[in-house]
Amino acid sequence: MPRVSQAHLDARRQQIVDAARARFASHGFAHTSMADIITESGLSNGAIYRYFTSKEDIVIAVCEQGTEALPRALTAEAVAGFLDHVRARARDTNHAQLVAQIYAEAAVSPRLAAVVQRQLAAMRAAIAELVPDSRRPQAGSIAEAFVALCASYNQQLAIRGDLDPAPFTAALMAIIKEQSLS
Repeated sequence: MPRVSQAHLDARRQQIVDAARARFASHGFAHTSMADIITESGLSNGAIYRYFTSKEDIVIAVCEQGTEALPRALTAEAVAGFLDHVRARARDTNHAQLVAQIYAEAAVSPRLAAVVQRQLAAMRAAIAELVPDSRRPQAGSIAEAFVALCASYNQQLAIRGDLDPAPFTAALMAIIKEQSLS
């Protein structure tokens, strides 16, 4: 029997993660069973369990692939573009609902909490690197507030639906440029 290529194995694993992501975003973790993921993926029971031993393993895989495209600069234009991107993902792929589910599950799953904590720390570090030199002493506080406000915007999108990012952009720019956080 010919050996299956690594590319094929990776594609099957990604197919499972993509199916789970779609199902989790639309139905939540609690209302998604392994059988639902199997059906959504179109793969067999055995194929799913070849890659993942539990639903929690799939949740973690979904979370590990979740990276947010952070702004490349802390300018009003870049921040507005970033929040527009977050808004579009919420509208087009239910990403805000998925993130809300991940945060809720991380509150009760130490393994998932560790993944989320690493991702949040990486986001804070990336934002701190973008802080203007004039605000460098407050970079940690600015990054903390930036990530917290962006997480709040995402949660608002999950609950309230499509939401204008302009007030959030203004608040983020106030944090970056003017407000002393020390």
